[in-house]
Amino acid sequence: MTRHKLFISYFHNDDQVYKNALERDFGHLVISKSVGPGEIKSDNSADYTKQLIQHGYLADTSVLAVLVGPNTFKRKHVDWEISAALMAKVGGHSGLIGVFLPEMRTSENGGWFYNEMPPRLADNIKSGYASYCSWDNFTKNFSSKVESAFNNRISLKNKIDNSRVQMTRNLKS
Repeated sequence: MTRHKLFISYFHNDDQVYKNALERDFGHLVISKSVGPGEIKSDNSADYTKQLIQHGYLADTSVLAVLVGPNTFKRKHVDWEISAALMAKVGGHSGLIGVFLPEMRTSENGGWFYNEMPPRLADNIKSGYASYCSWDNFTKNFSSKVESAFNNRISLKNKIDNSRVQMTRNLKS
């Protein structure tokens, strides 16, 4: 497998342990482009933060993995990261995969609820652009899941839905 440039989008307060596990167990297979805790100052303006995310981290990212926990959909930075990944840039769009963490409840048929995931991710799952799976499935099939999301960025780019207005604030917990 090619070492893809992978950005992991997640809610730092809740899901850091999962991001750490991915980097520990699979970091040798990818080039990490993710933002670490404290790398972007919270007192930066929204426009400056968006610019840092888009140009500093996601400009050459080939795959964005969104770790979906119970509060991820409430985070504006997650929305901004997904939006930036879906924009045309050097190297094209990023592939997009939603990784549903064990804390997420499932429906009777084993799926997840759109209203409990980041809305922009939900838009792209509905359109057929984004792939998605459980945490266990992702970690058991890491290389093939990343490779599939990478391939989708070319073969399914006409299905990208980045029409939603970006979030301006975090939703309350």
